[in-house]
Amino acid sequence: MANEKKLEKSLTLFDVFAICTGAMFSSGFFLLPGLAAAQTGPSVILAYLIAGIFIIPAMLAKAELSTAMPKAGGTYFFMDRSMGPLAGTIGGIGTWVALILKSAFALIGMGAYLALVVELPIKPLAVALTVAFAALNIVGAKESSQLQRYLVVTLLGVLAYVVAMGLGGVFGVQSWTATVQEFDPFFTDGFGGLMATVGFVFVSYAGLTKVASVAEEVQNPDRNIPLGMALSLLVATTVYCLGVFVMVSLLDPVELREDLTPVATVVSELPVLLPTSVVLVMVSVAAVAAFASTGNAGIMSASRYPLAMARDRLVPDLFAKVGRTGTPVWSIIATAGLMILAIVGLDIDAVVKLASAFQLLIFGLLNLAVIVMRESEIDFYRPGFRMPLYPWLPVVGLVIPLYLVAQMGTKPLVLSSLLVLASAGWFSVYALPRVRRTGAVFHLFRRLGRKRHRGLDHELRQIVSERGPESRETYQTLIQDADFVKADGVSDFAGALDSGAGILSEDMEIGADELSRLLTDEVDHGLMPVANGVAILHHRLAALERDRLLILRLPVAVRVEFDEQTAQILNHGPVDTVIFLLSPEGNTSRHLRFLATLAGQIESAGFRASLEVDNSESAWRQLLIPERSEQEE
Repeated sequence: MANEKKLEKSLTLFDVFAICTGAMFSSGFFLLPGLAAAQTGPSVILAYLIAGIFIIPAMLAKAELSTAMPKAGGTYFFMDRSMGPLAGTIGGIGTWVALILKSAFALIGMGAYLALVVELPIKPLAVALTVAFAALNIVGAKESSQLQRYLVVTLLGVLAYVVAMGLGGVFGVQSWTATVQEFDPFFTDGFGGLMATVGFVFVSYAGLTKVASVAEEVQNPDRNIPLGMALSLLVATTVYCLGVFVMVSLLDPVELREDLTPVATVVSELPVLLPTSVVLVMVSVAAVAAFASTGNAGIMSASRYPLAMARDRLVPDLFAKVGRTGTPVWSIIATAGLMILAIVGLDIDAVVKLASAFQLLIFGLLNLAVIVMRESEIDFYRPGFRMPLYPWLPVVGLVIPLYLVAQMGTKPLVLSSLLVLASAGWFSVYALPRVRRTGAVFHLFRRLGRKRHRGLDHELRQIVSERGPESRETYQTLIQDADFVKADGVSDFAGALDSGAGILSEDMEIGADELSRLLTDEVDHGLMPVANGVAILHHRLAALERDRLLILRLPVAVRVEFDEQTAQILNHGPVDTVIFLLSPEGNTSRHLRFLATLAGQIESAGFRASLEVDNSESAWRQLLIPERSEQEE
């Protein structure tokens, strides 16, 4: 991880808003309202509102996990690192299938709106569009943030115009009595029908959390990710509810329930300012653009799940292969192939229900992932945004999706269960013999100490390292005030540890033996960074008044003794330098930032080569201070 190429942090708050919003307004607004109204009648408006409220826990959970672990793989990465590779396999395959079904639904909708202009069969057209977008992804076509901005601004402008004209038509032309009659009866299938429809339309909001896949590229993610998602949800819920209100008010109930292009039908019924034909073209262009964005982005994002899982050895290496154009060719082909099967083999209603059911299941598991990460008490789990009302909100966020899936009927529930069982079976047969790591869930059980996934501590520390120290000036002072000592006569790592503890304890209340014991615990837990011939021992002490840093130079390189599992995870060589970092107990965050920054420096490329050229104290001080990033400058 230390040598991975860093992605440029170029996405602003508006980019986050545009990514979330652009991924939501396609089938959810242009295609789904009629199908949803067929299940619950005029109360479909309430179904959209409730679905928008119910997704809040999943949104907040994704925001916390994204600011704590901004890495490629999104949902798969969060579930794998929190609950282990079995949960990661289920989450990765489930999210992959949900994205495939959602993208297939979007391309069916795109075909329906294109059919308004060109008379073509919808499903064959959707298949052709799938092939076209897959080809574009293989040759390297990508959405740019600038294009996404223009798309979302144009889309929201058209939707705002349609909604405004629609509300004018409802309250300015149609009588209030006529409007009220359209809402009677409000529930056509009772409360159960309403809640089943909530699960049905839930897929409309699924794009909200797509930004997690680009969290690494977001400027000031601690602020921009949760705020951008919240603004997007507010806008989407408002447009959905007002737009569906207009559709229910102006369209005949029977017509609406059978209509695959309800927005276009509403426009044709309105006394709009512009000619109806012009507005119809605007709506069709906006719809096609929205569907195209969702479909193309869906293939792109879905194909990254088998890529990430292949890199973690959960699926065959073939899916991790990147072609000459820099894209995961076989992952894209497999994704497009399943999309075509979904388009051809499933009816529209089934596609929506399956996509919603799978997405609901994943959203519930994301809330569980937050609970696991919080309760694991891993030092380096440091999200920039924390989910409020913990633990009650994530518990609610776990229960609600399970309830909605149960309300959607037997078929989605059975298929969701089969997907979970199939994923678990795949893990048992294929992945289990190849994967040794565990998840943060083992940190919950101290009695399972040896099964604790120490590699996760290492990954999270690397993430904290990339954020840098809280105060650069304070960190520079720590380095400048560091003590450099040559440990003559030391011939093993235990001797180095005792020597350092003896030096540090000279002006402290704690004895050398006690300090040595505390530092040994860090080694036994596998939490000591080791790289390029340098080991870092660290601890927080209640009696300490200021941060202390000791750099102990050994006369000969020595081996660090780890247990077998840790040695396999942290494959290191002998060390000739031991760094001791002690901090007051009261400021945990600063201690961890200092530790992560030190570890990041000793693990950086060229660190050892630089020391071979100049091994002086001044060279060490310079190498331990990270260069300023462009953003800091």
